[in-house]
Amino acid sequence: MSLVDVRDLTVEFGELRAVDGLSFRLEKGAALALVGESGSGKSTVASALLGLHRGTGAKVGGAIEVAGIDVQAVSDEALRRLRGGKAAMVFQDPLSSLDPYYAIGDQIAEVYRVHARVSRRAARARGVEVLDRVGIADAPRRSRSRPHEFSGGMRQRALIAMALACEPDLLIADEPTTALDVTVQAQILDLLHTLREETGMGLLLVTHDVGVAAESVDEVLVMRHGRVVEHGAVRDVLGAPSQAYTRELLGAVPRVEARRRAAAGVPAARTGSTAAAVPSPEGPAKPSSGPGTASGGSSPTAAGPHSDADPEPPGPPSGALSKPASETPARPTDVVLEARGLRREFGRGKRAFVAVDDVSLTIRRGETLGIVGESGSGKTTLGRMLVGLLEPTAGEIEPGGGVRPDVQMVFQDPVSSLNPRRSVGESIADPLRARGEKDETRIKGRVRELLERVGLEGAHYDRYPHEFSGGQRQRVGIARALAADPRVIVCDEPVSALDVTTQAQVIALLGELQRELGLALVFVAHDLAVVRQVSDRVAVMRRGRIVESGPADEVYDNARDPYTKQLLAAVPALDPEVAARRRAARRELATA
Repeated sequence: MSLVDVRDLTVEFGELRAVDGLSFRLEKGAALALVGESGSGKSTVASALLGLHRGTGAKVGGAIEVAGIDVQAVSDEALRRLRGGKAAMVFQDPLSSLDPYYAIGDQIAEVYRVHARVSRRAARARGVEVLDRVGIADAPRRSRSRPHEFSGGMRQRALIAMALACEPDLLIADEPTTALDVTVQAQILDLLHTLREETGMGLLLVTHDVGVAAESVDEVLVMRHGRVVEHGAVRDVLGAPSQAYTRELLGAVPRVEARRRAAAGVPAARTGSTAAAVPSPEGPAKPSSGPGTASGGSSPTAAGPHSDADPEPPGPPSGALSKPASETPARPTDVVLEARGLRREFGRGKRAFVAVDDVSLTIRRGETLGIVGESGSGKTTLGRMLVGLLEPTAGEIEPGGGVRPDVQMVFQDPVSSLNPRRSVGESIADPLRARGEKDETRIKGRVRELLERVGLEGAHYDRYPHEFSGGQRQRVGIARALAADPRVIVCDEPVSALDVTTQAQVIALLGELQRELGLALVFVAHDLAVVRQVSDRVAVMRRGRIVESGPADEVYDNARDPYTKQLLAAVPALDPEVAARRRAARRELATA
């Protein structure tokens, strides 16, 4: 008997059919990845396996069996025993999945006591045991910590520990590494692989990251519009996909080994058209017409559109690729922002924490500076200082003057950076009003122009953030940044939560705007492959300092600092055999 047996599954929300006739099996000890773009129905399927749609108004059809239990037919009490007991789920955002008021160990103990009739002391001991098992150092002490005292990676480990408390037969991981940097992501994926080997549990991995799937599973099921596009062994699906959509999905994945100039002939419109073929609830966004210029001039090969009928698969997204920075000497007048000796401390006295320490950099007109590093390396703090949202403890920024309208920011999470009670048009209009514009007719006209400029519609002025998809909300954030007519835009993880084709659209849009407006971009991200494809120069940060910097291709191809080499080694590989070798090497290094 299969651990999971899904036959002809359908899930409807009103008139929307989110899952349409899906069937698959998962055997004990095996691992299957559901891969697809946002809106493909992946998470809806995962929730259906645990009966989470019951009582929500959703209409679920077909048959679902998990660990021998008919999910559709059993009572609510039997479903509660299934959840956490036989099957457990790890959600994408651990901070919203954990109660902020209770200690991590107590939350794990509570889950354990629901399924195992044990004393509080025994439950707490179990909490410490599973925290230790997932690699939380000093588990007895850290079990008394609250979620905000854990890093993002530690919180994800805590959720996995909670899921393991009752030794489930099936672990469902819904985008478990989306917001994590490459080294923490590698640790989480290695942990899931090790736990599967040790416990024999089955793993259902939900992800839009094809590289994560290659690292973690035996089989891949590609979804689109709620249906199966392709299903097979991971090496077959990723190595020799039979369906055009799978090839397009793989083609949109940025490759860390691909040099920027090698991608110059791949236009952004082509990558964007792949994404645009998948409609959002608001309809497809307009594809960008070409990538932007990364170092001042335009590239004829990058700007030319290709026909949709071009048989070649799309390449990685890229900004405009002209000469590398090392071949384009900048004049003093090209410098639009310069930071010297920046330092930022939080707290005072013995509790003071240095987030950024003696960082100097120069940003030139029309170029992209990529800043990479792990969570906590100081990337975002540096970006906020460049914009003027944080004052440096020491050092200086030229031109100075606190908040600088000519330096704008595109934030990582467009949901939290947009006011849900105000229309997107009003949010975009704020910079215009802040600089003294009073004519409402002119303001609304300019906002509609900006909406159209980023691939939306002027009529979207009165819509609210929740009415847009993730990629469209990020376009709204870009439009708001453009409203101030900036010379520099600091992009703080602008595509980290987006699927690869939506990610490609947003990157192509930024490149196009850069080419046409001469913008300088500071691209802060933990995704090294994306950073390579968009950057002229790269700065690698660790513990608040820049440990290595230079032209992007030079840093990636000839990394000198051990930390840079460690980051590059942690990037997911699309080849399952390469991924296995890297995992074995990391395991040897960890036990050495």
